[in-house]
Order: sequence, then C-alpha cells, then structure tokens
Amino acid sequence: MSQTATHAEHFDATASKIGMWLFIFTELLLFGGLFIVYSVIRFSNQVAFHLAAEELSVSMGAVNTVLLLISSMTIAMSVSSVQFGNKKLTLFLISITILIGLVFLVNKYFEWSTKIEHGLYPGSSVLQGFGNGDTLFFGLYFFMTGLHALHIIAGISILAWVLKRVADDNIHAGHFVHLENGALYWHLVDVIWIFLFPLFYLIS
Repeated sequence: MSQTATHAEHFDATASKIGMWLFIFTELLLFGGLFIVYSVIRFSNQVAFHLAAEELSVSMGAVNTVLLLISSMTIAMSVSSVQFGNKKLTLFLISITILIGLVFLVNKYFEWSTKIEHGLYPGSSVLQGFGNGDTLFFGLYFFMTGLHALHIIAGISILAWVLKRVADDNIHAGHFVHLENGALYWHLVDVIWIFLFPLFYLIS
C-alpha cells in the first residue's frame, strides 16, 4: 500500500471517529433534555411518582441492567480481539452482544405487556382514575424507555452490519474503525439505560 493511500485511510478513520463522537454528543443532548424534563415533572409530583414506581419490576430492570453491562464488556472485548487478528473470537463476541440486545428487547416486551394488561399506560381509564401524576410518570416511562428500545434496535442493526463486514474480512486488524464506532454507539445505549434504571425503578 502506498504512503498516500495509508494517509487517506488514516484520515478517513479519524473523520469517521469524529463523526461518531459528534453524533453521540447530539444523542446525549437529547436524553439530557429528557432527563431535565423528567426531573422537573417529578419534583412537582413526588408522591405520585413514588407510588407509580412501585408498579415497576425492580428485578426485571436489574436483569436488563446486568445484561447491558455484560454486552458492553463483550463488544469492548471484540475490539481488542480484532486488533490481535482473532477473527473467530471477534465474530463470537459481536454475536453474543447482539444476542444480549435481543434478550433485552424480549424482556422489555414482556414488561410492557404486563403494564398494558393492567391498564398502566397513557390514556387508560385506570391511570385517569389514579390522577395526573401517575399519568405523567407512565407517559415518561413508555416514551423514554421506548426511545431507548429504538436505540437498542438501531445498535443491533449496526452490529449486525459490522458482523458481516468482519466475516467478509472488510474489518480486520489493520482497519477496524467501523467496529470501534459500533462499540461506541453500543456503550452510549448502555450508559443511557444506566440513568433510566434508577430514575424509574429505584425512586420508590
């Protein structure tokens, strides 16, 4: 490979990383704004939020937290393994991360289903009977955890694309910026959940 081509590849990798960090910054601004909105509304409805949070399953939220922490470890390990040229281990670790993301979504589906069956969703007659504070709590709960679930789906899609590129030898020890970017996005998803978990599940 010529020196010019090497410089061009290095520039593309640097630009790609900068682009990902800028994207992550905008995502942090989005969720940061939502956290502020949550805090303001919670301050005005402390008792209602306290009682509404008791309807959530702390154990299920904790399981999802552990799952995402493990997935952060596996995707970080995949970046290290690709640098050592271990393609088989890299594919395995990315696959495990994707699988954990899918399990997270399945858990979230069952959790949401239970709440909906009990009428604990915005606009339901059950919540209207409880009062405005409970409606606000579950409105924020479904919106913010739903937005996070969409980010999980996006992360799984990105990692699936990265997995294929690793399998096709387009990502390797000499060029793995796309895997690094995918890992950064997945870490973002994990960090967001680490904030969501105590905000909704532990305030009671």
